[in-house]
Amino acid sequence: SLRGFVLRNPPDVDTLVRRLAYFKTIGHRITDYYRLTRYNRTRSVNQYLTHWIYPYKGKFHPQMIRALLNILKLEANETVLDPFIGSGTTAVEAQLLGINCIGIDVSPLCILQSKVKTESIYVIDEIKRLREEAIASFKLSNRVHTLIVEETVAKGYNEFLNSINDERVRNFYLMAKLVAISDRARRGRDIVQSFIKNLELMISSVDDYERAARELNLQLGNVDVREGDARRLPLKDESIQGIITSPPYSIALDYVANDAHAFEAMGYDLDKMRDEFIGVRGRGETRMKLYNEDMTKSLHEMHRVLEKGRCCAIVIGNATYQKHKIKTIEFTIEQCEKLGFTLINNINKIIYGLYNVMQTDNTLIFRKDR
Repeated sequence: SLRGFVLRNPPDVDTLVRRLAYFKTIGHRITDYYRLTRYNRTRSVNQYLTHWIYPYKGKFHPQMIRALLNILKLEANETVLDPFIGSGTTAVEAQLLGINCIGIDVSPLCILQSKVKTESIYVIDEIKRLREEAIASFKLSNRVHTLIVEETVAKGYNEFLNSINDERVRNFYLMAKLVAISDRARRGRDIVQSFIKNLELMISSVDDYERAARELNLQLGNVDVREGDARRLPLKDESIQGIITSPPYSIALDYVANDAHAFEAMGYDLDKMRDEFIGVRGRGETRMKLYNEDMTKSLHEMHRVLEKGRCCAIVIGNATYQKHKIKTIEFTIEQCEKLGFTLINNINKIIYGLYNVMQTDNTLIFRKDR
């Protein structure tokens, strides 16, 4: 169950109620965080609002990201960067706190997830208007011929997607298709039934997000998610006030293979994608060498774009590759300190659910001193 902590007689109660993670109440007042977790269409306390959309391995816990945004002392209208945006957790939590977020990722699937989770709130009425047409088109594409389908739609699902002018709405319905494909690939579920069930949940979750923002009077931050390369960030020097990220665990987890069904459905060539992903290229010692080189470039870019005196949080774990322990944590600390970062905190945590490729992860908090 959700852990709810109680903080008694705190200073600046309004700010704490607005921003704290993990706490249920501050004095007699219920926190925004706890209220947000009530808008949940899943059984997991970590998957409230749109966080649950698409089963991405290695997701951040949203509570942890909210806490890190506070630890890094990011204020409303400042900008946090996640150069490995992944499933978009940093973007959603920053948006909820009124903090602007730039999310970068080489994976088109990650870009799609992050955009859907943060942009659908602005087009929910149009999304709901197209619901019946989407279901009818999906049934037709998957050869579920009923009288109702034949009378209401004469085009398949891809044609339906192509007919949508607003990219945010189109992304939402593409994501709904990919969630159904994932359910079939991972769990063997009927694709049409899965599509309808998850579409309803997705619409309800975006509705929840819109209602939560309105009822809690949230001033949402701006989110800018773009496909790009962490080794070559398209950002100016010292233009970012904070960084929260988790570099890819691709030495231990092959992200391309794991989501191959989604990439193929999106029309991407898996072999070409491997050439772009950090930690997937090469074999044996060559793979490790390339991973270290790519991570060094990425850390250098993070240092370049971060304002002096501001902080960066990197969530990372030591992985095992070909029965050898890879000291990723030690490597990251060493490289960051060479660049001019000072390690100010190292938080160790046991992790679960990543199929035993790692047992713990560390949250490394650095300050840019030079």
